[in-house]
Amino acid sequence: MAELGAHLTAASAGDDRPSVFEAVAQDSLMAAVKPALQHLVKVLAESSPGRYGFLWRWFDEIYVLLDFLLQQHYLARSSASFSENFYSLKRIPVGGGRQQPLATAGLPQRQHWKSLLLLVLVPYLKGKLEKLVSSLREEDEYSIHPPSSSWKRFYRAFLAAYPFVNMTWEGWFLIQQLCYILGKAQHHSPMLRLAGVRLVRLTAEDIQALEKKLSGSTSGQTCSIKARVQSAVRKALSGIAFSLSTGLSVSVFFLQFLDWWYSSENQETIKSLTALPTPPPPVHLEHEVGSALLPQLKSVCPLCRQVRLNATALATSGFVFCYRCVYSYVKTHQRCPVTGYATELQHLVKLYTPDS
Repeated sequence: MAELGAHLTAASAGDDRPSVFEAVAQDSLMAAVKPALQHLVKVLAESSPGRYGFLWRWFDEIYVLLDFLLQQHYLARSSASFSENFYSLKRIPVGGGRQQPLATAGLPQRQHWKSLLLLVLVPYLKGKLEKLVSSLREEDEYSIHPPSSSWKRFYRAFLAAYPFVNMTWEGWFLIQQLCYILGKAQHHSPMLRLAGVRLVRLTAEDIQALEKKLSGSTSGQTCSIKARVQSAVRKALSGIAFSLSTGLSVSVFFLQFLDWWYSSENQETIKSLTALPTPPPPVHLEHEVGSALLPQLKSVCPLCRQVRLNATALATSGFVFCYRCVYSYVKTHQRCPVTGYATELQHLVKLYTPDS
């Protein structure tokens, strides 16, 4: 334990090296954004399928396109992904010497595109693979293919191997994080290692350069139409990204709360919190004059003691009568014949049966 504490102290001693908590927090930021946006799109699609249904059908592709544009903007502007910039971090090439480039300088082209593809493409493919596995498992339960068919053997082997592949993938990330905590690795994530970069904190010079670049881009004057169009596109994209960044700083808790609220593990708890209380059983007023006694047969009206005609229920109590009987009774007494609950004529509900 003492050795682990010493490693943690040594790991956090560097001024530019982010702690494992900062590194993991920026990873979980984008993981909380997607489920919240997905639920928003689902609500819109359910409210108006004709207008917003395509957003739900193509949500993964639309999200990966927006994510690509967002990450491209931040990598080019501040040498960091959206979530890394949110936590004041930047990416620098591994083995680039002691002199760190400014965040505004951007990454080398090779590291830039590798970072972009690993940030956007890998989560997209992983999500598609998980959906494929889920659909194959459902198909395996209701499949009409014979057990000896080559296709059935193939996807059964795939389903059997997937948990081990996924465990290896998650274990790779866990081992990398443990090595990062103990100071044995420069990266907390294998994706950074594959991209050939590492995370460091923004310095005062980086912040000044970013502010200067932002103010210069807003005050610069361009003459050509092409340059003006490019400047307008950059400003619009920068404004959208800035709005997302500042808005997300306020709504991070809300997004994570939505992610928790709609997670499958919490559905039983949510149902217990939001379920309506069970109504108490009706109080029978059999001792009062004029109150009806319930017949033994459920198809008999409590008032006329005959088989019900034109069955009608009272919304206030749930008991069923003949329409003519209950209409006359409620109009005269303004209460349910069985329970005595206050009732009006608008509480009569016509019941329709399959043979009616």
